[in-house]
This record gives sequence, C-alpha cells and structure tokens, in this order.
Amino acid sequence: MLTNTMLETKSADPVDAPSPALRGRRYRPKRTTADRVREALLMLAEGRASLLSHEEKAWSSITFTGTRHEMMLDFDGAEAVAVGEEFIANLPDHEFRIPGQLVADATVREVEHRFGEDERMVVTAELLLLEES
Repeated sequence: MLTNTMLETKSADPVDAPSPALRGRRYRPKRTTADRVREALLMLAEGRASLLSHEEKAWSSITFTGTRHEMMLDFDGAEAVAVGEEFIANLPDHEFRIPGQLVADATVREVEHRFGEDERMVVTAELLLLEES
C-alpha cells in the first residue's frame, strides 16, 4: 500500500548576507604583535632566512609590561649565511617600528654555523618588547 508522505525540512536561519560595501572583500585576521615581530626580523634578514621557531612569553617589571620573544632563524647556503652575519651585526642597534611597542633589547643568544659545501647558520635571537603607554 502506497501512502503519500509529506516531508518537512528545516534548516538553520539564513545567514545575513554581507552589506554591499563588504561583498567581494576577503577576511583578513588582525595581525598580532608576534606577527609583526616575525615580519620585522625576517625583513632584517632580507628574506634570506626561514623561521624555525618562535616563542613568546609575557614579561613584566614594577613599571613596565611587555613580551619576550625568542626566534630561531635558518640561513641556508653561502649567500644566506653572509646575510645572516650582517643580521647578527645589525640586530642590537636596529630601529624596529612595531606599533604600540618599544623594542628595549635585541640580542643574539646563540649561533650554530656549519661550514662546507652545505653551509648553514641557525641564529637564535631574543627581543624584549615593552608596551608603550
């Protein structure tokens, strides 16, 4: 025996369509301070380094708050290593421009340098950023 069954389907409320002014724009997440620090160091490395790691830790004193950043950069190849040597020399005195932040200290903590045909240098840099008031 055949019966006529009517199925009712329900769906979630329709999502509001973006306003005409926003159509066609792609979502861009807000860049964080860590993003800006990475970008600044990679620019100082003239795009010749690869980021191996980045650790960010909160830091504070009686009068200041900020963050400490430790980054490992890989300079692979003789030309990149030459840029890495310039990076090491220029880092402590470099004038960083990171909105809302003051770079209080920028140092090279460690350098691993492999010579030979597959020359490579891994640089560990530390930066202390203080929030500007």
